Amino acid sequence: MNVFRSSLSNMHGPQCCSSSRGVSLPSSLVLWAVFFLPLLKPGTAGIPGLSMYPISQLCKFCDRQSSSCNGTGSCMSDCDITSVCYSHQDVCVAIWVENGTGFTVETLCHNPSVSLYGIMLDDYNSSRCVMKEKNSTRGMVHICSCSEEECNDKLVFVSTAKDQALVYIILVSLLPLIVMGVLVAVVIHWHCVNRRRQLGRKWDSNVKMCKPKAGGLDCRDTCAFMGDDDGSDSSSMHANNLNHNTEPLPIELDLLVGKGRFAQVYKAKLKQTSSAQFETVAVKIFPYEEYASWKNEKDIFFNKDLRHENILHFLTAEERKAEKQYWLITAFHPSGNLQEYLTHHVISWEELQALSSSLARGVAHLHSDRLANGRPKVPIVHRDLKSSNVLVKNDLTCCICDFGLALCLDSSLSVDDLANSGQVGTARYMAPEVLEARLNLENIESFKQTDIYSMALVLWEMTSRCETIGDVKDYEPAFGSKVRQHPYVENMKDSDRPDIPDSWLRHQGILAVCTTIKECWDHDPEARLTAHCVATRLAEIEEELDKLSSRSSSAEKIRYEVHIPVAMEIPEEEVKISEIQNIIAADCSVSDK
Repeated sequence: MNVFRSSLSNMHGPQCCSSSRGVSLPSSLVLWAVFFLPLLKPGTAGIPGLSMYPISQLCKFCDRQSSSCNGTGSCMSDCDITSVCYSHQDVCVAIWVENGTGFTVETLCHNPSVSLYGIMLDDYNSSRCVMKEKNSTRGMVHICSCSEEECNDKLVFVSTAKDQALVYIILVSLLPLIVMGVLVAVVIHWHCVNRRRQLGRKWDSNVKMCKPKAGGLDCRDTCAFMGDDDGSDSSSMHANNLNHNTEPLPIELDLLVGKGRFAQVYKAKLKQTSSAQFETVAVKIFPYEEYASWKNEKDIFFNKDLRHENILHFLTAEERKAEKQYWLITAFHPSGNLQEYLTHHVISWEELQALSSSLARGVAHLHSDRLANGRPKVPIVHRDLKSSNVLVKNDLTCCICDFGLALCLDSSLSVDDLANSGQVGTARYMAPEVLEARLNLENIESFKQTDIYSMALVLWEMTSRCETIGDVKDYEPAFGSKVRQHPYVENMKDSDRPDIPDSWLRHQGILAVCTTIKECWDHDPEARLTAHCVATRLAEIEEELDKLSSRSSSAEKIRYEVHIPVAMEIPEEEVKISEIQNIIAADCSVSDK
């Protein structure tokens, strides 16, 4: 082998780069050495006469150079020089150092019996170059040694004992918290299960004590809130108890009945505990990304002062984490919303009275700052009143729903808070001052006046489908085909008001309703009636018409249709209706003050 090493030196002379521990070879000789040297190792069949010579190691051999190794995982040394080690005792070594500007790697051959930078090599019989942190004369370094050919080309970094100890300490310190968390979860689960059992027993007890109502499904008084409301206290108390239920209610979705911008509404079955019976409810489902809309409507519904016969009755709100949904559970009204009802039904004068007056009462309750018993109440504005946000109950009265954009007019709200509420609602039903962004934020009454304008458009839609007007056309929303199906704010700025044909005004009751509608959609917000005044006026129109009708003889009975042009002289009875309107208007102005 000495002859072999000498021949290499003689062949290449000064071209062969030498060092204290090895001989660097050009690439062609390295390839030759890699191919033939295994044949020369002791104990193998090699070239005759050479097997008795010990063979030196092939290692990567580069002076210190910058490296891309970052001290984690495994990486290559990026050394492009392979060296035949000087001594057959040498092993391959790699040294990795982190300095202030980056990382460096040095690869070489070295005799493990001699210290290197003050470090004695260990694990040099390994086939991999596994880095270990050592303290050398050059400071802290990572060093590895191995005995396979070019094994110092791939550097392997493993977690140190210090890192492992740190992980162990962290795990030990977290163990008490994990145990405590598990115990808390178990206690909460036990409490929820126990609470649900108690509610189930209470439910069953209440059901047994109640008698079924006549007709329809087997609905109990304790569940009155799920159907048409009768204003009973038991309904309110029972709903309030369920609002604090920590377990999701046993609800089975049945049929999709509505879909809006933020949520979908389902008809659903609320199952009774330990029974095959169920009650029909409505479930409004919000996706996770519409949390803000769900929370706003939930907060409005949780206001105990909201409860009113013309406001949709609320059962509870739930976060369904498994489905990644937020639920609002309310009463279900099979007649659907007002827009659907008017599309499929032509209504009578009596039905118009019931629908219009109940809508006005619902809005008046929202806007009121006091309850019927005189107790103070925070006014609420809906800000998205339209026929699709009004439900029709079984007794053909209205209840208002969808409070996703509603706003509590708390006295603590500043002008900035009100300004941040933005231009919200449905463009078709927006008041002119909202469309033109000229809402008076200094006066909270301005928000109520926008609701009055929207309510006037809904009253117009009701009137357009009343058989008393004569020629009843197919249902169209306010402004009909004058604007696109889903108009933008810019499209609505130039719109005037829906038409009120002269033929409508031949009926004295319709005439009074249309007069009220015109006063409610006045361009000047300050000139519009209040919701309380509208409700009062509609109620008194009904009363006065009934009185006049009962006083009249069969020959002088109030004519529901006067088959003469409007421009002609109005009969005496019609003059009386005009006088009634003036009296009511005076009463409204006094009561509003």
